[in-house]
Amino acid sequence: MKTLLVDGSEGDVVAFILRGDHELNAVKAQKMPGVANPLRMASAERVRKATGWDFGSIGPIGFAGKAYVDHAAAHLADFVCGANEMDMHFTGVNWGRDLPEPSACDIRMVQAGDPSPSGRGTLQIARGIEVGHIFQLGQLYSEAMHATVLDEQGKELTMYMGCYGIGVTRVVAAAIEQNHDVNGIVWPEPIAPFRVVLVPINYQKSEPVRQATDRLYEEFIAAGIDVLLDDRDARPGVKFADSELIGIPHRIVIGDRALSAGNLEYRHRRETESTEIPVADAVAYIRNKSNP
Repeated sequence: MKTLLVDGSEGDVVAFILRGDHELNAVKAQKMPGVANPLRMASAERVRKATGWDFGSIGPIGFAGKAYVDHAAAHLADFVCGANEMDMHFTGVNWGRDLPEPSACDIRMVQAGDPSPSGRGTLQIARGIEVGHIFQLGQLYSEAMHATVLDEQGKELTMYMGCYGIGVTRVVAAAIEQNHDVNGIVWPEPIAPFRVVLVPINYQKSEPVRQATDRLYEEFIAAGIDVLLDDRDARPGVKFADSELIGIPHRIVIGDRALSAGNLEYRHRRETESTEIPVADAVAYIRNKSNP
């Protein structure tokens, strides 16, 4: 059992009593009568003034102020709680004998496995990402619309405006947080900056590789497919690592060995193995992979 002391709305101290493995829900707690809103934990000075106790092992026995007991804590028997002395605890404590019978309320955070409020199944905890944010508009639009309000003295004041909506940068950040691996970003195709990246090997030195790469690039552009050409004079490993880091969905490698057989090496960003595809089928292949 744990006891949390918070500031009351009347300058007093209010206790919240919960099972030891549960956490207080601040939103629920600050809505309880007599509790300061926003919720504030009571300072050591205020606790000492209201109870005569010091922080250490605060418990509910002997507390004379307003106390709220969570449902789960109200059903405990023979429990352990603080004895209001440093590092001291009572054991075998029971409601109705050592403490008044509680009037239970809901003040704790839910946990995974709790019964669903609907009565069907149990709760699962999932992490959410907020993709909306507040846009501070100032007085730009309110001045243009002559949108004013009267203050306490009856004087007209131009309103400050704001709005809440989906933020482009938030969407990008959320997409990356949900789609990545140890090598970098794994862009969802609808918002990827490019759909395919061409990675030629020895582009500067091999005429067949350069010609095939340039032709492929023009074919993708003509087909309306966003394509990035990595024509740097860099080692293949560097190019592969960079393409994975920036997360373009489809990668095509153009090298002399595969070209000699009329093929290219293809790999999707989420795959670990490459596949050889005919040079003539590259555009159609990417279209099919994009629309399975």
